[in-house]
Amino acid sequence: MKTIHLFIIFLIVVVAQLFIPTQMILNQESVLKYGTIYKFKTQPMDPSDPFKGKYINLNYEIDTFKTPDSSWQRNETIYVYIETDSLGYSKIDQISRTILDDNKNDYFLAKAGWYSKFDHKLNIKIPFNRFYMEETKAYDAEVVTNRPQNTTDSLLTTYALVYVKEGEAVLNDVLVDGMSIKDFVERESEKH
Repeated sequence: MKTIHLFIIFLIVVVAQLFIPTQMILNQESVLKYGTIYKFKTQPMDPSDPFKGKYINLNYEIDTFKTPDSSWQRNETIYVYIETDSLGYSKIDQISRTILDDNKNDYFLAKAGWYSKFDHKLNIKIPFNRFYMEETKAYDAEVVTNRPQNTTDSLLTTYALVYVKEGEAVLNDVLVDGMSIKDFVERESEKH
């Protein structure tokens, strides 16, 4: 009898361990299939450790928002409402602590960072700041996304393609001058 109870508990644990990752994957697939795609311009970051792994860190131009409200708490969950500017890139329309019924723009959930009382800007911790790719290309890709602004290569436009749906955001690709960063890095490595 005790063996049957242990077996039932074991089955429940196995099913739970399979259900949670499956649900996460299905949720991301739903966002990719039914979400709206946005382009988020990236900007250079401080150099990082070349031995860190299979992803590149991304920093976005829209990582701050001017607001007179100085009561934001670090790591507080915020709703970031976005719209598209005249060039087709994402910009922040509004931020809030709750869902806004009167704002019909798409939004994603993020965390509040630091607040500057000097210029009244709230730093936003964008949740889709890592792009995973083949380990042998990740470092070269991060070098491309972090080129200094005073070089001739700084004319390259780098942006992330992110699908947004009902607060969820999924980073689909990073493009350099309209080309997937994976293909761009491969092309650059063939030149050298």
